[in-house]
Amino acid sequence: MKILVIGGSYFFGRVFVMQAAGIHDITVLNRGTYSMAALGAAEIKGDRRDKPLWKSLREDFDVVVDFCAYEKGDIAAVLENMAGHIGQYILISTVDVYERGMGKVLKTEQTALETRVFPGEAGAYIAGKVALEQEIRAQCAAKDIPYTVLRPAILYGPFNYAPRESAYIQMIVQTGLLPHITDAAGEFQFLYIKDAADAVLRCLLNEQTYGQAYNLCQDQILTYDIFYETLLKASHMQPQELPMTAEDALRQGIPLPFPVAEEESELYSNEKSKRELGIRYTEFSAGMEKTFRAFQNVYLTSPK
Repeated sequence: MKILVIGGSYFFGRVFVMQAAGIHDITVLNRGTYSMAALGAAEIKGDRRDKPLWKSLREDFDVVVDFCAYEKGDIAAVLENMAGHIGQYILISTVDVYERGMGKVLKTEQTALETRVFPGEAGAYIAGKVALEQEIRAQCAAKDIPYTVLRPAILYGPFNYAPRESAYIQMIVQTGLLPHITDAAGEFQFLYIKDAADAVLRCLLNEQTYGQAYNLCQDQILTYDIFYETLLKASHMQPQELPMTAEDALRQGIPLPFPVAEEESELYSNEKSKRELGIRYTEFSAGMEKTFRAFQNVYLTSPK
């Protein structure tokens, strides 16, 4: 299968290419910050918003997997300018597109999307993904291209250098300390990166997924307490507990990347993805053990 990956060099896209390159013919189009050639992928260097770049790309692709569409117009720039045939377009969206403020109700793929625009970078990200979901439907309908939308929850796992679980692992390895946020009441859901990549693989030219969206998230609902206990066990290093409030953490520059307050909690159902894609999500404890092992050697040899 011939697949064009847009983005694809950082975390989710990288892991997908690692899993898919031995099976499929992969071409990665990105700005060339990280080379993917060693993974067995062909590379096209360029900015996705460069319309002449898309006009110059005249090959046919069975599937386009778009990991880095963030702003309205990003999909239109591809589909209005590529001359080659596309068999399916897969958009990596986010569970954040749903209407917010529903409490502990598990949002399904039928839940209404957010129509409000919130301030700041996070608000722009949500508004962009909502607009792109509308855009992919319109663009693909006009060009008779099947599409699939995947909505991952909070991604974790090897190669995640965003200041989330990796920041806490780094503290364990380099300082022997593990922060424990004692006053956080927020709830959240994770998605192990290899499960995310597997979901994309299961959608490739899968007619059952055409015109569909899927929430991708593990079964377990997490809290900061569960995160702490799971990471403690996964480390096998007996780090010293560093209890602190969320305010203390902010003051000390320790990241709080997950919802802290109960009213910030947004939860999602994964039943459709399990039923229609056949996914069996990795248990958080198993995924975190693999994640810790992957990062341990990295932080043992890197500067403190």
